[in-house]
Amino acid sequence: MKIAEIKATAVNVPAEFNSCGKPRKATLGICVVEVTTDDGLVGVGMTAITEEEVIAFTINNIVAPAIIGEDPICTDRIWNKLYWLMTPRGQSGYACHAIAAVDIALWDIKGQALGQPVWKLLGGARDKVATYATIGFDFFDNDQLADVARTWQAEGFNKFKMVVGHNALKRRDEPRPILDALRNDIRRVETLRETVGKDAEVFIDANCNLDPYHAAWLAERLEGYDISFFEEPIIGNDPQQLKQLRARTRIPLAGGQNEGQSSKFKQLLLNESLDILQPNVAITGGYTQCARIAGMAEAFNTGIDNGGAWPFHNLHLHAGVRNGGMVEYHIFAVKCLEQIFDGLPKPENGLIHAPSNPGLGFTLNKDALKELARMPTSRGLGK
Repeated sequence: MKIAEIKATAVNVPAEFNSCGKPRKATLGICVVEVTTDDGLVGVGMTAITEEEVIAFTINNIVAPAIIGEDPICTDRIWNKLYWLMTPRGQSGYACHAIAAVDIALWDIKGQALGQPVWKLLGGARDKVATYATIGFDFFDNDQLADVARTWQAEGFNKFKMVVGHNALKRRDEPRPILDALRNDIRRVETLRETVGKDAEVFIDANCNLDPYHAAWLAERLEGYDISFFEEPIIGNDPQQLKQLRARTRIPLAGGQNEGQSSKFKQLLLNESLDILQPNVAITGGYTQCARIAGMAEAFNTGIDNGGAWPFHNLHLHAGVRNGGMVEYHIFAVKCLEQIFDGLPKPENGLIHAPSNPGLGFTLNKDALKELARMPTSRGLGK
């Protein structure tokens, strides 16, 4: 079996969510990759939280010519070839997103060819994974946040994540006092905790938007709200500064969803920077590399969870490896994926059952993708 064709499509997917009678519209840029073999199998991969047009161009013009004719089952060989083609000195960024999207598609083909779902090929550790709902976006006011939390709790969720930091460092040119934003975050966390009750888990995510001082300031004031982890508190996931913050707070620290190279995870582990690693298969080199990162984490007795959305792709990793953890049910990202893919698994009481169909277990809606491709693309909704 050989790779016969590779096609990457950049799309801008709209999503809408209603709370307290107020609609909230957003768009999310996604790059979808279709890899076709000479015997007709089609594997589908994706990436996001980046410039989707750049990724599509890279795959169509650099990746495709390099790997057409390769055996798609040989995922390690292809991964190695793409690494030395696009990131020979350990660069991250666009190239790593492109490798991740293609690798997911190749594992989809491998599963179809062998008649097994990807999670079983990765080890088959469990047939369902726990999930948490990301609901606390900064554009929801406190009433809306409480309403959304009650809605998802009624759906069986009891783990919730919210964004803090409000693009703090990114918006220093306004200028805007960071502490004003963080004081508002404290009120928002209080609202969420009061709404979901003391038995629910609450997570916070700064999206790398804080410096060490402000991250520590916020963590100190939120310790009393029983936060299960503080995700990406510091700009750049700086290993030394994360280690220092970890020593100052009782809140566990998580991160890594936007890292492209396994070497960064090695640094985070060696520096004892995080309590939880968060490799994301749609960003961190696909299943081929994320499975190795999971192995590194296990050697350090460090847990892994999915951060950065895309639960239906990441559940294969967390169901497959024995130290797999939770996946993130990002409510806007899920609404976008539901417009592109058919047969997505549904969560039940906070758990998602791993699919039994071969490959990824769900299929691309090609007509929907074609229609979305006619719409103008954009940077999309950040995670």
